[in-house]
Amino acid sequence: MSYVIKRYSNRKLYDTQESRYVTLEEIEEMIRAGREISVADAASGEDLTSVTLTQIILENERTRRASLPAAFLHQLIKHGESWQDFVQKSMRASLEGMVTSQRDMERIFRDWSVRAGWGAMGVTPPAPPAEPKRDGAPGEDPDKLREEVTALRDRLRSLEERLQKRKAESK
Repeated sequence: MSYVIKRYSNRKLYDTQESRYVTLEEIEEMIRAGREISVADAASGEDLTSVTLTQIILENERTRRASLPAAFLHQLIKHGESWQDFVQKSMRASLEGMVTSQRDMERIFRDWSVRAGWGAMGVTPPAPPAEPKRDGAPGEDPDKLREEVTALRDRLRSLEERLQKRKAESK
C-alpha cells in the first residue's frame, strides 16, 4: 500500500495515514525504510510524486555538495524526454543486471558449498524472478538488493573462515 501525502498550496506536506505534517527529509526516511510514497495536490488531486521525489534528490545534492555534473544536467534539459527515456532504460538495465548477478552469485555459492561437502548448509534458494512493475521497472528495491548482496558476502566470508579452520585442523 502506498502512503498518500497531500501537498497543499502553501507547500506543506500532509501524511494522511499518520495525520500529521511531514518534511521532505521525513519522506526520504519513509522511502529508505521501504515505504512506497505517492504525493498528490490536495486541491486538484494531480500526481506530484515525481516532482517531490526529484525535489528530495536535488535537496540532497545541494546539501552534500556532490552534485550531478553540470554537463549531464545540460544534456538532460536539452534533449528532454528522449534523454530521460534513455536514462530510465539504462537504470532499468542496471537494476536487472544487479538482480541477475545476485542470482548467479547465489547459484555459484550453493554449488561451491556442495562441492566443499557442506551440502546446501544454510543457503536459501534463489528468489523467484522479480515481476516487472507496470511501468517496466524491476519489482525489487535497489537498497534491498544491496543489503541482500552484503548479507551473501558476509555468509561467504563466514563459510570461507570455517573452511580454513577445517583445513588447519586436518593438518
